[in-house]
Amino acid sequence: MRYLLIALFLLAAPLARAQQAIPEIPYDSVPDFLKLPTNMYLGEASAVTVNSKGHVFVFSRGGSSVGPAFAETAAQLLEFDASGKFVREIGKNLYAWSFAHGIKADPHDNIWAVDKGSNMIVKFRPNGLVDMVFGRKAEASDEDTGPLKHPNPPLPAVASQFRQPTDVAFDSKGNAFISDGYVNSRVAKIDKNGFWVKSWGDRGSEPGQFSTAHGIGVDAQDHVYVADRSNRRIQVFDNDGNFLRQITIDAPVPPDAYEILGNKPADPMAANVPPLLKPGAPWVICISPPPHQFLYTADAFPGRIYKLTLDGQLVGMLGKAGRQIKQFGWIHGMACPSENTLFVAEVTNWRVQKLTLHPEKVAKK
Repeated sequence: MRYLLIALFLLAAPLARAQQAIPEIPYDSVPDFLKLPTNMYLGEASAVTVNSKGHVFVFSRGGSSVGPAFAETAAQLLEFDASGKFVREIGKNLYAWSFAHGIKADPHDNIWAVDKGSNMIVKFRPNGLVDMVFGRKAEASDEDTGPLKHPNPPLPAVASQFRQPTDVAFDSKGNAFISDGYVNSRVAKIDKNGFWVKSWGDRGSEPGQFSTAHGIGVDAQDHVYVADRSNRRIQVFDNDGNFLRQITIDAPVPPDAYEILGNKPADPMAANVPPLLKPGAPWVICISPPPHQFLYTADAFPGRIYKLTLDGQLVGMLGKAGRQIKQFGWIHGMACPSENTLFVAEVTNWRVQKLTLHPEKVAKK
């Protein structure tokens, strides 16, 4: 009996290891999906979103850049139809444009643009008119106006004001959740009428604290997911900001992994590696539509996209860093209008790729 149990254990061990292996999801990328007008170019593609009609909106750091490194305008909002044909530019030369960061379409097809440089969030109606404005940029006439500093400990956060916000998401009641993530380290909640409700979080590594809240999403149960990038985790909260759980991604780094910008670390998890470049450090949050929702996120190194269940189980991954089609250069924004269709905005490759995933091919291997 003893030897039988040992034999069964030895037979089961390879099976258990195989079950723990993370599937590589096959996928295709549509070549040159976005059709830009002649002499119009994307800069760093910081964000992408898709509305109910399938129109694609790209927030890019380009188009009207002028002046010195600080105080230039590095933000341009472009709309494309479902086939990738250019439709229009929204908010050309808008007062809030400074440094593009996040973009989201809400359930009513309003477009919310999050500008890190001006510390402002602008809600556009579907017709392109400005509907609401949140935050306020520093006045150009002020003597000490300049880039925000990062004091440690940070200055106290102030209601209705933002310091380098990053992203926005919406719940079923019309509330907006804004990740106020570089200088402030918190999530702000604003109701459907534009009134400030509350905020939660400060800088740190404990539950409910953040170190660069870089992306945000909300599931069908109105739970809020925050990409806590420099803490290398995703935190999950209820609708009032109560901590529920955290998700971490631990997948082996392949030996041929490529560092898109900088020296490839001998040990990716070493203390001297910048937190934003560590494997599994989440840059984005994208949650696919109901009824069977999945969470997608991405890291800069080794440059992969990860597919997870909402409870944090890693069910598959795809891609790697590089400059060719189907490779990625710092995925900074992502839209997932369906489980198997992704749009990814890349900072260092100045582009948006449309990906079609083929998870059904994994089972055939």
